[in-house]
Amino acid sequence: MTPSKLSAKKLLVASVALSAALGLGACSSNDATASDSSSSSSTQIARPEPIASLPAIGTGGSTAVALDADFVAALGTLGLAPGTVGDATLADGSVSFPITGGTVTVFDKSSGYRPYVQGTLLHQNSGLSLTAGATTVELTNFTVDPGTPARLFGDVSVNGTQAAASAPLFDLDGSTLNPISMDATGNAVLQGTTVTLSPEAADLLNSTFSTTALAGDLVIGIATITVPTS
Repeated sequence: MTPSKLSAKKLLVASVALSAALGLGACSSNDATASDSSSSSSTQIARPEPIASLPAIGTGGSTAVALDADFVAALGTLGLAPGTVGDATLADGSVSFPITGGTVTVFDKSSGYRPYVQGTLLHQNSGLSLTAGATTVELTNFTVDPGTPARLFGDVSVNGTQAAASAPLFDLDGSTLNPISMDATGNAVLQGTTVTLSPEAADLLNSTFSTTALAGDLVIGIATITVPTS
């Protein structure tokens, strides 16, 4: 296979797998219900051949979120200062978390096999912090789960003490996705997923910072996910 054909194949695999994994928010409520209602069918239907697979996502990619102006303003009103943890970076209004591994497998939705998108996208040793006075909350070790709905899970600590492990922190809405592209270095780029605060995270943050101002579905920003295809 020539290098150009190999690159095209890798982009196709990345396109199908990542678009499905992180674009499930674009499904209608009826689609979501159908998926949920047949979630146990994988025990009754023989595992089909996947239509796309990224069996070992390597390092070198990232998930970046361009923070929504209203979210930043809300943090300021509450006296919360955002920051980064570990390998994360915050610059020009965007926070970025290095991808440290993962896998995504996609099956033909019409096959009835559920869940038809399986896998995870890992971001270990990085995260986001929120500080008010003497209280600092750290949200770290993010895992993107391409379920229905697609969500991002992570660990939560308050002043260095763990408050929750693998908690649902953000919901991912793929209805705003742009077509996938490839950058100059051959990475697949998926831009446009809307990141919103989960109801569970809103409750935890409200309790920690003694406020009622945060709510589920608060728009955090727009994600750009860059994944190596080699």
